Amino acid sequence: MAFIDSVTIHATAGKGGNGLVRWLHEKGRPRGGPGGGDGGRGGDVVLVGVRDLAALATYRYTKKFAAENGQSGDGNRRHGAAGAPVLLRVPVGTIAHVPALGRKVEVIHEDTPYVLLTGGAGGFGNAHFKSATHQNPFEATPGQFGEAGSVDFELKLIADAGLIGLPNAGKSSLLNALTRAKSKIGAYPFTTLEPNLGALYGNILADIPGLIEGASGGKGLGTRFLKHIERTTLLVHLVSAEHDDPVAAYQEVRKELAGFGRGLTEKTELVVVSKTDVCSSSVLSTLKKKLETASGKEVLTVSTKDESLLKAFSDRLMQILSKK
Repeated sequence: MAFIDSVTIHATAGKGGNGLVRWLHEKGRPRGGPGGGDGGRGGDVVLVGVRDLAALATYRYTKKFAAENGQSGDGNRRHGAAGAPVLLRVPVGTIAHVPALGRKVEVIHEDTPYVLLTGGAGGFGNAHFKSATHQNPFEATPGQFGEAGSVDFELKLIADAGLIGLPNAGKSSLLNALTRAKSKIGAYPFTTLEPNLGALYGNILADIPGLIEGASGGKGLGTRFLKHIERTTLLVHLVSAEHDDPVAAYQEVRKELAGFGRGLTEKTELVVVSKTDVCSSSVLSTLKKKLETASGKEVLTVSTKDESLLKAFSDRLMQILSKK
């Protein structure tokens, strides 16, 4: 199923059932007291978070969703049944915006229900209006309409660590090696056309598609995936040892993060030289020093083809994440 990170639908909560005018049938009396029951409440529109990045694709073609209406009241003061809610499953990290109501709901927990639109209240039957001075009320009220409107879904990934860098920096390969994810790998720009997730001892890692110069201004994949970095706790910035000018590669990505804004450059960043198997130890040492000077940060190294180096990196990453 295709990856969709924004889509618009129309949703309607259920209408409340109508109240009823009825009379109790009592032996020896032509008409007993008021017996009309209240209407049932309309069903809500409810969001449920799931660990499926492709979940929004469900709403590409099916655009209208409605909860059930409440049932009308019945005789003998019986209330009408409440309408069933409609459940909309969305990826964890989705923000639902209902412009007409000025409402935003953020889905941040898996399998937790979030009421987006509230069903209408049921109407009152005539039994509700009986009082000491009003023994035979003929009043009943209709059920109220539920909330409704267009709903804009926007997905922003929630991850403990996001792998960022230029295309072909080795992000997908590293995610696969660390988490056994199944990201596509290839030596061409935009190998990753959608974020991929993997779990490392309970920590969620996200492989963010490669950035290029001008991305913050809409070039290439543009800002579509920059926004997914917003709610990532730790940035793991990969710089390939294969790059002709690794320092320039590092600075290029930092420039795009700054251009996008929203606090991306203030996030904790782990700088990592990837694909270290392609260079000698002396070249790698020089490269590390240059990146440390450029970034002002500790620089780690990793190669998916070196099990000991991969394990050392994994251990260090877990150490950092545990402090987060």
